[in-house]
Amino acid sequence: MSTGSEKFCSHSRPALLLAVALLVTACGPSSLWEQPPPDQHIVRSGETLFTIAWRYGRDHRDLARWNSLGDGSLIYPGQVIRLNGPPARTTTPNKTPTSTPARRPLPGIKSQPPPAWAWPTNGRIVAEFAGRPGSGTGLLIGGRAGQAIRAAAAGRVVYSGGGLIGYGQLIILKHNDTYLSAYGHNASLLVKEGDNIKKGQRIATMGEGPGQEPRLHFEIRRNGEPVNPRQYLPAR
Repeated sequence: MSTGSEKFCSHSRPALLLAVALLVTACGPSSLWEQPPPDQHIVRSGETLFTIAWRYGRDHRDLARWNSLGDGSLIYPGQVIRLNGPPARTTTPNKTPTSTPARRPLPGIKSQPPPAWAWPTNGRIVAEFAGRPGSGTGLLIGGRAGQAIRAAAAGRVVYSGGGLIGYGQLIILKHNDTYLSAYGHNASLLVKEGDNIKKGQRIATMGEGPGQEPRLHFEIRRNGEPVNPRQYLPAR
């Protein structure tokens, strides 16, 4: 004969499991990615203005201007970097001016044309660009462990290392003041920061990406914003 307590547990268990499932879903990776970025970032050892901008989806030039950093080359561990522009002041009739947050780039930055792009490696597209943070900011290209990763266009290495969570061993190339490209999940990095790179030059070897399969995460960013690489790469 069951007790009242046993009856309660029997009836409440499905509801409890559902609540737990909803809580786990709400706290999953996609929800974490959707959290708004903070207003400030404290510089850690090894970080550059490019990597900070990349992490938060900002343009490095905006961060330099918002923080009076000149060309942005002189940052140091412990320094506080403002991630948003100064508030824009608005006025309404018979009211005191108010301030609203400003995230967009400051005026005066003229976009430069994109370079002539090439595919960075051979292989099928495992995941398409989805326009959201995480793996959705670029293309995920499958291949063989150790196969060559090549520069999609001529440029200069502004980052080469493993300091950005979620990208593994990463290379970022600056092609001009508007366009950057990134190559993540590498097994080995063959170039260093400051190197000038030719289009098609071998810069890394393919390592393991999501699912511990050979993968390249490839991104193109325009003024700090991820864009779909397919609109720039040759058809194949």
